[in-house]
Amino acid sequence: MLLPKDVHPENSLYFNGAYIIQALSGGKSMGFMDLYLATRELRDMPIAIFVLALDWLFLATVVHDQSGNIELCS
Repeated sequence: MLLPKDVHPENSLYFNGAYIIQALSGGKSMGFMDLYLATRELRDMPIAIFVLALDWLFLATVVHDQSGNIELCS
């Protein structure tokens, strides 16, 4: 699902994770729903894809939880 062979790239976690990173760029720290809404302004994605992409970013240590808010790792 990260880079699937039989699915359009727009549905991959890698592609959608880039929009989450873009929403967090500039040192922003957001709660879950605020981040989802900010990401939806950039790309309309279902919440299920958003959660899977966000989980992937946590596992890859691209983002972390800081006092209940999500932010990019430095």
